[in-house]
Amino acid sequence: MFWRYILAWIAMPFIGIINGMIRQYGYSHFVGEQTAHQISTVTGIILFGLYVWFVTLKWKIQSAGQALMIGMIWLCLTVAFEFLFGHFVMNNPWSVLLRDYNILEGRLWVLVLVFITLAPLIFYQLRSK
Repeated sequence: MFWRYILAWIAMPFIGIINGMIRQYGYSHFVGEQTAHQISTVTGIILFGLYVWFVTLKWKIQSAGQALMIGMIWLCLTVAFEFLFGHFVMNNPWSVLLRDYNILEGRLWVLVLVFITLAPLIFYQLRSK
Protein backbone atom coordinates (compact mmCIF):
# COMPACT_ATOMS: atom_id res chain seq x y z
CA MET A 1 0.00 0.00 0.00
CA PHE A 2 2.79 2.45 0.80
CA TRP A 3 4.53 1.75 -2.51
CA ARG A 4 2.18 4.03 -4.40
CA TYR A 5 2.98 6.89 -2.03
CA ILE A 6 6.70 6.20 -2.35
CA LEU A 7 6.31 6.32 -6.12
CA ALA A 8 4.29 9.52 -5.78
CA TRP A 9 7.20 11.05 -3.88
CA ILE A 10 9.40 10.78 -7.00
CA ALA A 11 7.71 13.89 -8.42
CA MET A 12 8.53 15.93 -5.32
CA PRO A 13 12.23 16.54 -6.06
CA PHE A 14 11.23 17.76 -9.51
CA ILE A 15 8.71 20.14 -7.97
CA GLY A 16 11.44 21.39 -5.64
CA ILE A 17 13.95 21.78 -8.47
CA ILE A 18 11.45 23.71 -10.61
CA ASN A 19 10.61 25.93 -7.65
CA GLY A 20 14.32 26.56 -7.09
CA MET A 21 14.90 27.35 -10.77
CA ILE A 22 12.05 29.87 -10.74
CA ARG A 23 13.65 31.45 -7.67
CA GLN A 24 17.16 31.45 -9.11
CA TYR A 25 16.36 32.67 -12.60
CA GLY A 26 13.17 34.59 -11.92
CA TYR A 27 13.19 36.83 -8.90
CA SER A 28 16.27 36.29 -6.72
CA HIS A 29 18.23 39.06 -8.44
CA PHE A 30 15.38 41.49 -7.67
CA VAL A 31 14.90 40.69 -3.98
CA GLY A 32 18.21 39.19 -2.87
CA GLU A 33 19.13 35.63 -1.95
CA GLN A 34 17.68 35.54 1.58
CA THR A 35 14.30 37.02 0.65
CA ALA A 36 14.17 34.84 -2.45
CA HIS A 37 14.75 31.79 -0.25
CA GLN A 38 11.88 32.82 1.99
CA ILE A 39 9.53 33.47 -0.94
CA SER A 40 10.57 30.14 -2.40
CA THR A 41 9.65 28.44 0.87
CA VAL A 42 6.10 29.76 0.57
CA THR A 43 5.77 28.89 -3.12
CA GLY A 44 7.25 25.46 -2.43
CA ILE A 45 4.68 24.77 0.27
CA ILE A 46 1.92 25.85 -2.11
CA LEU A 47 3.23 23.66 -4.96
CA PHE A 48 3.76 20.66 -2.70
CA GLY A 49 0.34 21.25 -1.19
CA LEU A 50 -1.35 21.16 -4.58
CA TYR A 51 0.52 18.02 -5.52
CA VAL A 52 -0.20 16.21 -2.24
CA TRP A 53 -3.85 17.28 -2.46
CA PHE A 54 -4.19 15.57 -5.84
CA VAL A 55 -2.21 12.48 -4.78
CA THR A 56 -4.38 12.00 -1.71
CA LEU A 57 -7.48 12.63 -3.78
CA LYS A 58 -6.51 9.87 -6.20
CA TRP A 59 -5.28 7.44 -3.53
CA LYS A 60 -7.42 7.77 -0.43
CA ILE A 61 -5.67 7.63 2.91
CA GLN A 62 -7.43 5.21 5.23
CA SER A 63 -6.41 6.47 8.67
CA ALA A 64 -4.54 9.18 10.54
CA GLY A 65 -1.82 6.65 11.32
CA GLN A 66 -1.39 5.85 7.66
CA ALA A 67 -1.25 9.58 6.87
CA LEU A 68 1.49 10.10 9.47
CA MET A 69 3.46 7.13 8.12
CA ILE A 70 3.25 8.51 4.57
CA GLY A 71 4.44 11.90 5.81
CA MET A 72 7.36 10.35 7.69
CA ILE A 73 8.37 8.31 4.63
CA TRP A 74 8.25 11.45 2.49
CA LEU A 75 10.30 13.35 5.07
CA CYS A 76 13.01 10.67 5.15
CA LEU A 77 13.13 10.41 1.35
CA THR A 78 13.28 14.19 0.96
CA VAL A 79 16.10 14.71 3.47
CA ALA A 80 18.05 11.75 2.06
CA PHE A 81 17.63 13.09 -1.47
CA GLU A 82 18.61 16.60 -0.47
CA PHE A 83 21.83 15.54 1.20
CA LEU A 84 22.85 12.75 -1.17
CA PHE A 85 21.99 14.59 -4.40
CA GLY A 86 23.14 17.94 -3.04
CA HIS A 87 26.50 16.65 -1.88
CA PHE A 88 27.43 13.87 -4.28
CA VAL A 89 25.84 15.16 -7.50
CA MET A 90 25.77 18.95 -7.06
CA ASN A 91 29.06 18.91 -5.10
CA ASN A 92 27.72 21.20 -2.38
CA PRO A 93 29.71 21.05 0.85
CA TRP A 94 27.89 19.76 3.91
CA SER A 95 28.05 23.25 5.47
CA VAL A 96 26.03 24.70 2.57
CA LEU A 97 23.45 21.94 2.83
CA LEU A 98 23.13 22.34 6.59
CA ARG A 99 22.80 26.13 6.28
CA ASP A 100 19.22 25.82 5.05
CA TYR A 101 18.30 24.24 8.40
CA ASN A 102 19.31 27.31 10.42
CA ILE A 103 15.95 28.92 11.07
CA LEU A 104 17.64 31.50 13.36
CA GLU A 105 19.32 32.93 10.25
CA GLY A 106 16.00 33.20 8.41
CA ARG A 107 16.42 29.93 6.52
CA LEU A 108 12.93 28.46 6.32
CA TRP A 109 13.52 25.14 4.55
CA VAL A 110 12.49 23.33 7.73
CA LEU A 111 8.95 24.64 7.23
CA VAL A 112 8.78 22.84 3.87
CA LEU A 113 9.86 19.62 5.56
CA VAL A 114 7.28 20.06 8.31
CA PHE A 115 4.61 20.65 5.69
CA ILE A 116 5.61 17.63 3.60
CA THR A 117 5.44 15.53 6.75
CA LEU A 118 2.05 16.80 7.91
CA ALA A 119 0.31 17.37 4.56
CA PRO A 120 -1.06 13.81 4.24
CA LEU A 121 -2.56 14.08 7.73
CA ILE A 122 -3.95 17.56 7.07
CA PHE A 123 -5.64 16.47 3.84
CA TYR A 124 -6.86 13.22 5.41
CA GLN A 125 -8.50 15.19 8.21
CA LEU A 126 -10.01 17.73 5.82
CA ARG A 127 -11.52 14.96 3.73
CA SER A 128 -12.84 12.93 6.67
CA LYS A 129 -15.05 15.77 7.92
